Amino acid sequence: MQIALFEISAGDTPGLEELNRFLRGHRVLTVDRAARETGGWSFCVTYLLGPIGAGVAPGRGTEKIDYKTVLDAPTFALFSKLRELRKTLADREALPAYALFTNEQLADIAKARCRSVTDLGKIDGVGAGRMEKYGAAVLTLLRAELPAEAGAAQPPGESSGGRP
Repeated sequence: MQIALFEISAGDTPGLEELNRFLRGHRVLTVDRAARETGGWSFCVTYLLGPIGAGVAPGRGTEKIDYKTVLDAPTFALFSKLRELRKTLADREALPAYALFTNEQLADIAKARCRSVTDLGKIDGVGAGRMEKYGAAVLTLLRAELPAEAGAAQPPGESSGGRP
């Protein structure tokens, strides 16, 4: 995965054209934007190297990955439940599912067995905004689905099931 950064001021037509040309010519994974204090926008684009048509689903800028073949069975089951949650949340907000989390991010969350906001924050592309809006729902699902690991820290007030 590669990263490209663009800064475009208000009314910067050549800069906007350059960004659009870049997006059309690359296999784009994510585009994150942020307003600049001085006006305009900053864009962070993550993309894959290689010919734009190679391994790309029609109409998409990303590689089509069969997660059932690249994840082990327990991780794929968790990934599937995360996708169901994402769909429920997206439907509730009338957003496309990928606007909440990409499949790649959900697979990374499932592989990492995230149990805290700190763990979620380590996932590429999962920033403060996504954690604030969706982190509690994701962590609730993960904590319910993942067995307690030996030696894992318990939240205050929760017992590990053993006697003191």
